[in-house]
Amino acid sequence: MKEASSKFRLIALVLVFLFGGFGVHRFYVGKVGTGIAQILLTISIIGLLVNIVWVFIDLLMIATGAFEDKEDRPLTLWTN
Repeated sequence: MKEASSKFRLIALVLVFLFGGFGVHRFYVGKVGTGIAQILLTISIIGLLVNIVWVFIDLLMIATGAFEDKEDRPLTLWTN
């Protein structure tokens, strides 16, 4: 089993729910490149449609504990 991330799952879940289209949750866990990609997708109409699906998948992954930080450690801790 992998070591747990130091980032909190609750914070990531709130960020993806409120600001998912802008990739804020990805910046939070250190995935800067994909965070920038989500911002760029949000700018265009076609990209926005793709990004809606991407954000929904991220939301499900965070909620179920399958989302990982940039060092491939799962976000398992809800709070400290």
